[in-house]
Amino acid sequence: MKRREFLGLSSAAALYIVTGCGGGSSSTPSSNEKSKELPIPELLYPTDREGRKHYDLNVQRAKHDFFNGVETDTFSINSTYLGPTLLMQNGDKVSINYKNDLGELVTMHGHGMHVPPSMDGTAHQPIAQGATWSARYTVNQKACTNWYHPHTMDKTAEHVYKGLAGLIIIEDDESRSLNLPRRYGIDDIPLVLQDRNFNNGQIDYNPGMMDIMHGYTGDTFIANGAIEPTLHLEAKEIRFRILNGSNSSIYELGFSDGRRFKQIATDNAFLESPVEMTRLTLSPAERAEIIVDLSNALDQAIVLQEFIHSKDFITVNVSKSATATTTLPNNLTTLTKYDPSTAVRTRPFVLSGMMGSFEINGKSMDISRIDEKVPLGDVEIWDITNDMMVDHNFHIHATHFMLIERNGSAENVAANEKGYKDVVYIPANESVKFIVKMIDYSDNTVPYMYHCHFLEHEDAGMMGQFVVTV
Repeated sequence: MKRREFLGLSSAAALYIVTGCGGGSSSTPSSNEKSKELPIPELLYPTDREGRKHYDLNVQRAKHDFFNGVETDTFSINSTYLGPTLLMQNGDKVSINYKNDLGELVTMHGHGMHVPPSMDGTAHQPIAQGATWSARYTVNQKACTNWYHPHTMDKTAEHVYKGLAGLIIIEDDESRSLNLPRRYGIDDIPLVLQDRNFNNGQIDYNPGMMDIMHGYTGDTFIANGAIEPTLHLEAKEIRFRILNGSNSSIYELGFSDGRRFKQIATDNAFLESPVEMTRLTLSPAERAEIIVDLSNALDQAIVLQEFIHSKDFITVNVSKSATATTTLPNNLTTLTKYDPSTAVRTRPFVLSGMMGSFEINGKSMDISRIDEKVPLGDVEIWDITNDMMVDHNFHIHATHFMLIERNGSAENVAANEKGYKDVVYIPANESVKFIVKMIDYSDNTVPYMYHCHFLEHEDAGMMGQFVVTV
């Protein structure tokens, strides 16, 4: 089956690139006209060359229309803000080719991708101005929604804030067998949710000491590069693939009419069964796939809201009759689970710091230092404690994990967290334990990273390195 047929995507939708505009806030140009339609990032199809699927991406400076009549300077990938969505199949041999036309050094990391460390795109794989770096590997993981973004030493927060991010969708035989919405941009909707500050229509990234301590947050909320856009949908089940693409904001998401929806996937795979809810909490870099049934909402307008900050992300106009229907299954997948009693060791990680400087286990990031050596194939428990009065989260490269405790009890792990994850939210003075096993790839010299994904915290030192050894 061809990919375009699988997603039910028209050629017009495939070429619809992010072009958000409109909206405003107290620090932005005023405008009475908000974006008319939610931009859908281009779905980038690879070029087959010598048996490998190539995705050619240009990391560049651009100008983007957030506000009517104002050109905002941005960083982007093949577009004016953000980047295209990459669709891959488990088992594909791929090469993601990043050309750096940014005018400064950058790196590009496949967040959530299970790849060898030399293909991870961290600060150890810098791309000089004018050069091209290729992440070459065989896709080797279950269906999920991942993303790509810079991982430049001390510059990750600024680079992401100015627009460098895009989604990676992985499909497999199991996902294709499920009766789920899969028409990209029609009933399978990508949502990159962010908040930004603007000054006279320009992105304002200028964090002070308190912004670094608490994380830099914005007063203007945007979806796929547009301010409070509208989305016209069919009256049927709709799938949203949601990324909290913010630097440091926690989002509590729900719909204005209080309608219930079902989460079907976490960061790295389907949940075993859908989990019904009315509010979804995501920390920076976490992903969730949800299904909302709009079959009873024809001719209604429903707002996807953020409740912590009392903001609107998008207005959904259910303005079309269903042209194809789906029925959400009760069973989605079966996940491999490791028994905590088989864990070889428990590794403690304490997140701490003071004004302007952050540490893990008493050490700030040093790119020349390996902090942990993790044997390939060992089942381990990682015990993460947030020893501060500010929120953090914790992300590991290389693989995924499964939560087994929050604050000392398995009962505190929510039903929608009981899946494969690579980021976990850890509020102030709380702790989590997760079980993890490094598989497939080892390298005694090239490291992976673990870090807080509040990007100001990461850049200020809350990051460490580990090698997977044999």
